[in-house]
Amino acid sequence: MFFAIAALALMSCTEQAQMRHPRWAYDATIYELNTRQLTEEGTFRAAEELLPTLRENGIDIIWVMPCQPIGVITRKGTLGSYYSIIDYCAINPEFGTREDFEHFLAKAHQLGFKVILDWVANHTAPDSEWTKNDGWHYRDSLGNLMVQYDWTDISKLNYENQDMRAEMLKAMHWWMDSIGIDGFRCDVAGEVPTDFWNWAMGDLRLTHPDMFTLAEDEDKAQELTESAFDMYYGWTLHHLMNDVAQGKQSVEDLWAYFAKADTTIRPEAIRMNFITNHDENSWNGTEQERMGDAAPLFAAFCYVVPGMPMIYTGQLSGNHHRLEFFEKDLIDTDEAYAQAELYKSLNGLRERNKALFSPEAGAPMARVAADNGHVFACVRHKEGKWHDNTVIAVMNMSGEEQTVTLDLTGFDGKYRCICGKECTVEPAQTFTLAPWQYKILEK
Repeated sequence: MFFAIAALALMSCTEQAQMRHPRWAYDATIYELNTRQLTEEGTFRAAEELLPTLRENGIDIIWVMPCQPIGVITRKGTLGSYYSIIDYCAINPEFGTREDFEHFLAKAHQLGFKVILDWVANHTAPDSEWTKNDGWHYRDSLGNLMVQYDWTDISKLNYENQDMRAEMLKAMHWWMDSIGIDGFRCDVAGEVPTDFWNWAMGDLRLTHPDMFTLAEDEDKAQELTESAFDMYYGWTLHHLMNDVAQGKQSVEDLWAYFAKADTTIRPEAIRMNFITNHDENSWNGTEQERMGDAAPLFAAFCYVVPGMPMIYTGQLSGNHHRLEFFEKDLIDTDEAYAQAELYKSLNGLRERNKALFSPEAGAPMARVAADNGHVFACVRHKEGKWHDNTVIAVMNMSGEEQTVTLDLTGFDGKYRCICGKECTVEPAQTFTLAPWQYKILEK
């Protein structure tokens, strides 16, 4: 008995050494919290009341959009942008007090959530106290603060200034050390020098080794995820899903994307998979607008392919209108469009089947030979010490009924559909799928 326990302990230590990310992140689903629009009150106290429902749905990480006070002098709209911050170490009174946030955080932790904060390190509001410090921001030849793109309500920070860097890290430490958050989602991470992120995240991990970090970037994902970040944005895949839903690209284009991503981005980096977020919803349209009847299929697709799925505020209740970004605009709760049960079943599948865990704890995705080019078919298979984990996905990526025969040699046997029904898979298995229908089978 002693030798068996010792062997298990050694195996556990070996697995721990191979884990690049916090252990709790591998089977997690992340939820983007738009505090302003989630509830009628638009406060942390009101959002706290919905935490048990989110947890019951299977969500693990709450990403809180920026909650600091918003700049005034160049504010957009009535309430302004979350991303125009005047004080990093304060709470926007629109959402409540510091005590309200800490109460929200304590409740989230009690329920088993991890909470990460959206961190805006690229710029501040032009009326931030930081603009009074010489050399902390970029300025033009006349000494005026410089904006970036069409972001007229911000002023870009100058990372050549070491004092500013030190103060930025100090502010991040305040949120982790004094408030107790579990990590950061970093806005436009590629616009900030990677050496700052490596230094800052390395310093934070000395005292918070299990912190989790998400970079809003894909172009620099290879360097950003080398040491600073756990996860990056799957922007290319997101746009590709939109195009397939609109008939502009095909199943072959999806497989070409995965072949390229597998060779250009480090395998242990986690891709965040999503069909919507705050930017896409407000500026490019809802998932119903962009994807139509294909939206549920691509929601499921985000769970089947390697990475971590993300759910945005309103996605569970079927919100089907573009949320105003600078105004109060409550999400829809329309039972006709509600998707909560869909996501609950998908989250349950992800948590119980190790094949779908994020790299490197999960299984690679293999293409299944199919005789119909409109059907995306894949298998993820992970061998285990006690039993194997297998997931087969068959997805009709067209607006017409499709019949397909798959070569599932070696993966035949008894399976269970995520709807609960059991079935037997043959080595040469034929499926007939309605428009945009999919089947996910697990062993």
